[in-house]
Amino acid sequence: MNLLLLGATGLVGKNVLAQALADSTVTSVVAPTRRALASHPKLRNPVSDSLTSVLSDGFPDGIDGVICALGTTIAKAGSKEAFREVDYQLPLSFAKSARDRNVGTFVLVTASTANASSSIFYSKTKGEVERDIERVGFPSLTIVRPGLIEGEREESRLLESVGLRLMSLLGPVVPKKMRINPAPVIAEACLSAFRDGKPGVHYCLAESMVGA
Repeated sequence: MNLLLLGATGLVGKNVLAQALADSTVTSVVAPTRRALASHPKLRNPVSDSLTSVLSDGFPDGIDGVICALGTTIAKAGSKEAFREVDYQLPLSFAKSARDRNVGTFVLVTASTANASSSIFYSKTKGEVERDIERVGFPSLTIVRPGLIEGEREESRLLESVGLRLMSLLGPVVPKKMRINPAPVIAEACLSAFRDGKPGVHYCLAESMVGA
């Protein structure tokens, strides 16, 4: 199976990449990034400052499924418009191009708070990208909705760090849907959805991705 992975340098994406490269059922991984990844015999890594150039150069041939783990924060992106470009426009553009090439499986990582009707910009954007990618019409679409994600990030996220510490202290006292989701567990859920390609639209919720 040939995988197109978007967001391979992010916390979830880099875990998906490591697991996919170690998975004997995954023949190859195409992972476009803004900076070069470590080389691997199974990895094709187009490098460009703009991921949209991958689409303008032509959607990769022979792709069986897409895992989209693109995501940023408004603070890192610099504006709401820049945030929306990464978290909405890019995923939707790749989804449309993938479907035009008859790719049958799409896995999208959003957030547990995703809601297209939300008054909160972040949650609304996540909900809108779910809604609009569902409209693209993939035979198999899995939407992965993690809560607080545990793992080593390259950038600091103060509020998330505080939340992680708090949830670590509370441990099993809080409901599963509020517990920490380790990045490797989220990645495995994404890869399982890619490998299985179950027909229809499926949601993988935070409570199903709680670590041991």
